[in-house]
Amino acid sequence: MDNFSINTPSLLFPAISLLMLAYTNRFLAISSIIRQLYDHHRSNPHVNILRQLANLRKRVWLIRYMQAFGITSLLLCIISMIFMAINLDQLAQGLFVASLILMIGSLILCLQEVMVSDSALKILLSDIEDEIKNPKK
Repeated sequence: MDNFSINTPSLLFPAISLLMLAYTNRFLAISSIIRQLYDHHRSNPHVNILRQLANLRKRVWLIRYMQAFGITSLLLCIISMIFMAINLDQLAQGLFVASLILMIGSLILCLQEVMVSDSALKILLSDIEDEIKNPKK
């Protein structure tokens, strides 16, 4: 990497910041859904809620690791910049590459979380369809 400078890792800062904001919003949304589901279950227990629990657990797990990979990526970018400042260029480049790999991992987990979220919506839609097809008397 002949063009690698202290500015190269800094290019990821805006992207990582926006991703972390999006990840935090996803976490807050899933937290709200879980709290609403809890309150709904306490007042009106239903067996279909069990179908959603595994999905919600998986989503929380994915969001946790999306955030962990993203934060670690940011930290490695910062450390890479520090190493560039003290003329440890090879180590700085290695850390920057590692930060890119972690960011890729974070994005893959994000994609998986979107897919799991999609399956949660399908559960809700199938519940509505079942109620329409088989109305309670």
